[in-house]
Amino acid sequence: MWVAVLLVAFAYLAGSVPFAFLFARRKGHLDLRLVGSGNVGATNAFRVAGSSAGLLTVLFDIAKGAAVVLAAQRLGAGQSVCASVGVAAVAGHIYPVWLGFRGGKGVATTCGAFAVLAPMATLLAASVFAVVAGLSRTVSLGSMVAAVCLGPFAYAAGTPVSIVRAAFFAGCLVLFNHRSNLIRLAGGAEHHAGSQAAPPGDHS
Repeated sequence: MWVAVLLVAFAYLAGSVPFAFLFARRKGHLDLRLVGSGNVGATNAFRVAGSSAGLLTVLFDIAKGAAVVLAAQRLGAGQSVCASVGVAAVAGHIYPVWLGFRGGKGVATTCGAFAVLAPMATLLAASVFAVVAGLSRTVSLGSMVAAVCLGPFAYAAGTPVSIVRAAFFAGCLVLFNHRSNLIRLAGGAEHHAGSQAAPPGDHS
């Protein structure tokens, strides 16, 4: 029991590491919470600090989600604990203790965690993201559709129930944190790839 609690706590703290914030600072830029969209995530890092900071953020955010689940598996944790560890990492990214619980939107970290927990479902969801984001030129729309699809894809792939539940929950977390993007999409004011303006609270 205590091992499970410690693993989940560690996953939350690891997920809380704000790589976008750190890489932007390393590039000599201001606090991401005060510039661009104000979001501490990869998209704002791309826009504010450049492509190298953005790409590093994506890679490290994916890696932290995968690493905590792999560590839990290596320590012999059961499927339900590993699923909880994955969700904890996503929650940590979105609500990081290090930055006053104001982080990114959890897309890359969800991808990393569930690439280990439910690889086929994650691959399919990532494909959906690529198609929707590419056709619409709207990263946030691709992210939301992929988040909605993750749980059903995990279920259809015959993934264990505890991981399916975690996939639905993580997808809901990501979707909830895109609610401002959803409002802008409905109003036709969402940011599109290639345009210059980045609305407050934009996707990351």
